[in-house]
Amino acid sequence: LDEILLDEFNRLKIKFEQATWDDKKNKLGKSVKRPLQMADFADLHLFHWGYEFDEVLNKKGGFDAIITNPPWEVFQTDEKEFFQQYVPEIQKKKLRIEDWKKQRATLIRDPEIKKNWLSYSSFFTFQLAYFKKTEQYVHQISVIEGKAVGNKLNLCNLFIEQSFNLLRTGGQCGIVVPSGIYTDLGTKGLRTLLFNKNQITGLFGFENRKKIFEGVDSRFKFVVLTFEKGGKTAKFPAAFMRHEVNELANFPQNDAMWLNVDLIFKVSPDSLSISEFKNEMDLIIASKLLKYPNLASELGWTLELYGEELNMTRSSQYFVTQPTDFPVYEGGMIWHFDHKYAEPRYWVNEKDIRKTFTEKRAKRITNLQKIPTDLRNDYEVYRLAIRKIASNTNERTLITTIIPPYTFAGNSLTVNFPFYHNINKYNNLRLIIQELLVLSSLLNSFVVDYVLRSRMTTNLSLFYLYQLPVPRLTKKDSAFTPIVTRAAKLICTTPEFDDLAKEVGLKSHKNGITNPEQRAKLRAELDGMIAHLYGLTCDEFKHILKTFPLVKEEVKQATLEAYNDFEQ
Repeated sequence: LDEILLDEFNRLKIKFEQATWDDKKNKLGKSVKRPLQMADFADLHLFHWGYEFDEVLNKKGGFDAIITNPPWEVFQTDEKEFFQQYVPEIQKKKLRIEDWKKQRATLIRDPEIKKNWLSYSSFFTFQLAYFKKTEQYVHQISVIEGKAVGNKLNLCNLFIEQSFNLLRTGGQCGIVVPSGIYTDLGTKGLRTLLFNKNQITGLFGFENRKKIFEGVDSRFKFVVLTFEKGGKTAKFPAAFMRHEVNELANFPQNDAMWLNVDLIFKVSPDSLSISEFKNEMDLIIASKLLKYPNLASELGWTLELYGEELNMTRSSQYFVTQPTDFPVYEGGMIWHFDHKYAEPRYWVNEKDIRKTFTEKRAKRITNLQKIPTDLRNDYEVYRLAIRKIASNTNERTLITTIIPPYTFAGNSLTVNFPFYHNINKYNNLRLIIQELLVLSSLLNSFVVDYVLRSRMTTNLSLFYLYQLPVPRLTKKDSAFTPIVTRAAKLICTTPEFDDLAKEVGLKSHKNGITNPEQRAKLRAELDGMIAHLYGLTCDEFKHILKTFPLVKEEVKQATLEAYNDFEQ
């Protein structure tokens, strides 16, 4: 049987990749490929289901029931986990990237440790290739807009598909897995499998606030998923953000939301992500928002966002800890309409990096034969910045502002660059800046944040952003200028924003608002106006505000009062 499996690996053209070490770069080097051998399977402890359960699988067609709580681990090397066997205190310390690199370099000098590390690293690649190529796990890789997503395979996702493989038609599975099964892009293939070849009988979501699983973060979310093999799912019972295990006893008879798969396909046509609808009001609001275009659609803002300007690891050689004129912005440095929420940790010497950025900018301009002398780089202009490290259990999830020119953005921020050429010669610069202010206001609103929180768990990807329903406002819309004026007063609070302030008629940053009470009033007015833009009733907007339990009640009350003022 092992030989048959080896033949399958060979048929799939999977090689063994022996890890090597690059002493000059002090990191893993290029792996050496060779044909797989039987000896490579020795440490895998292979389990042949068809042999061990011959009667169940081959005579009865599969198991009647499978109940499992699989490992919740990404199948990949883990440096710190490996080196803990030599230095146990690594687990207890939160090391900076720089400190960890030094400690790893010291450890790897030991020939025995290096040998074991290379053996450990070689253990994953051929197995990972098998999981991606074999027909047995065809639903592990998801394709969205023609591109494969979800390259990091989680063992629990392999268990879901293997459970389907091992069940007979009509057999049932109960499995405990992280909430990513219903939200993440990489699990779209599994959702397709569940919707089209199974009948989902329950999706019960927990938040670990009461330590159902010890040693797991209290904000972590997981689900008890049950399904029956065969047929299709038209609708299914669901519950989200529950804290008590005993609530399962009455599910789905009591207190279950029945979700229609057709609505899921309309709300998330590309990813099939399941929003965390908790009651009928959520369903009503979701249906109402369907009429607004997605952020990046042709009818939307056609926004072009970039995942990063500087990678905090790969670009670390450019970082200095003594202030220069070019700070590096990280996610924790911004808040809604606030670019000074925290001080920078790093700066760069611009001359060291300018050429690299100019070449990168030129590549993004189509049909450009020669780099113009007046080409402006990403870091030389105002641009929208969005926090990437986010959670739908935090006070707020979607956090954006505009960051000033002559700053760099780290990879914990998503930024946009709206200008293809010389910003000073752009014939509609004022309009572009005004649109950035409007877009930042819409993204910072409770309404858009509410939509995002129902669709994601942690880490805000571009795909989730692009799928948000965001009205496309123009100067002709009555709300456009009032939003621009308020947003400018919130954002233009330091000299770096004088140019932006002039473009929108604010004259200078001195006319920006820094008083906390006045800023809170402006933000409440923006939220009230935007709720009306979406056509929400007072009860619907009240419901949205209630879904932010960590936001102060006085903030929500002021926002609701502003909504009522604009209704009059």
